[in-house]
Amino acid sequence: MKSKHKRLFISVINDTFGKKYSMDVKVETLPSEGYLTESETTDGSKEIEEQISDFVIKIENEIYLLECQSYHDGSMAIRIAEYAFIVARQFAVWDIGHATIPMPRFSVIYIKRTEKTPKATTITFTFPDGQEVDYESANVILEEFTKEDIVEKRLFPYIPFYIARYEKEIASEKNIDNAAEDLEYFRNEMVRLHKNGELSDAEIVDLMGFVNTIITHITNGNDNEERLVNIMGGTVIETESEKLIRKGKTEGKVEGKAEQIIEMGQEFGLDDDDILRRLQEKIGLSLETAAAYLERYGKQLV
Repeated sequence: MKSKHKRLFISVINDTFGKKYSMDVKVETLPSEGYLTESETTDGSKEIEEQISDFVIKIENEIYLLECQSYHDGSMAIRIAEYAFIVARQFAVWDIGHATIPMPRFSVIYIKRTEKTPKATTITFTFPDGQEVDYESANVILEEFTKEDIVEKRLFPYIPFYIARYEKEIASEKNIDNAAEDLEYFRNEMVRLHKNGELSDAEIVDLMGFVNTIITHITNGNDNEERLVNIMGGTVIETESEKLIRKGKTEGKVEGKAEQIIEMGQEFGLDDDDILRRLQEKIGLSLETAAAYLERYGKQLV
């Protein structure tokens, strides 16, 4: 989602950090640089792991670091400190004897919640002279958002993860009526927002695909999978967006063939009637459509 639809994260930034960016503001995705860390395996040996931050973006002059977690992690605060310093290093300014290191705004997004899930993440920097500086941010806990909150605030990146709050019911094949009702709500709202122009064809298709990715991961092929996947992948929804995409690709191929036939016909000195006939015979165009293509491309090529 962050690579294909970074625009959708603008509303997340606005809600998390109290900003008011417009949905058409320029969003720059920054490299998620990582670091190597050594950890101990179950057999007592050491292994090197690469830790990479989830999402670093720049909007105007501000840098934002978002980290997505399934559950609380005892190492989360120190990892944020390491990620943040690596990000800040990219924008550091220095001269002889002095460096300014601008730390990014950060937040940890918890998909699931337990009794130990912290409300905030705090990193306290202590210095030899006794100074202490708290670098902190409130955490985002998705279970605190209702489905209505998510739609009202246009928090589209949270939609695929919403179903995780029903993980136990879905995975154990218990009653999933509530999960199904919530998915139907999101489907209907996404279709409405798509019709209003707030979601593009690609965005709605991919959001629904992301939802189904989470569902198939949780269900792992059990009897609940088909019912839940079909809510997002129903024929009405697919034709709403995917049909438009397929239609565009098909029309693009036909148009390319028509242009080629017209170009070759003119190169070989064929008159318009012969070119029209070839367009109809070769790619099955109606006379009216063939004439429109000839008018468009014939004038370009003469």
